[in-house]
Amino acid sequence: MAKCDQGYLCEVCGDEVTSIVESDLYLRYVLGQLDAEKLHVSPERHLRCNPVLAQYIEDERFEMILIDSEFDKRQLDGQYVAEQTARVSRAYRRLREIAESETPISMLEYPIKD
Repeated sequence: MAKCDQGYLCEVCGDEVTSIVESDLYLRYVLGQLDAEKLHVSPERHLRCNPVLAQYIEDERFEMILIDSEFDKRQLDGQYVAEQTARVSRAYRRLREIAESETPISMLEYPIKD
């Protein structure tokens, strides 16, 4: 396969990130943590390859991730965890909505509004 035919490669595992719904890069963009101008120069990861962020996704279409480190949400302040879980889960659902849309959605409309 030609390099230009390949999608973004995960900087952690090296495999191709084949869908926006498994993209840590686009989840961070939807969350407002990354500017659109930086998408093409920012490293990509699978959501599962960034468990510190992915642990906050609660959705029946995403297998729950538990981590064993000082960043484990079970060790953090309950209010912070609830806020992060609501926000990150909402952003994940937005990624699903974008991926499943039958009409194109402008990238400028991807981010969630707080």
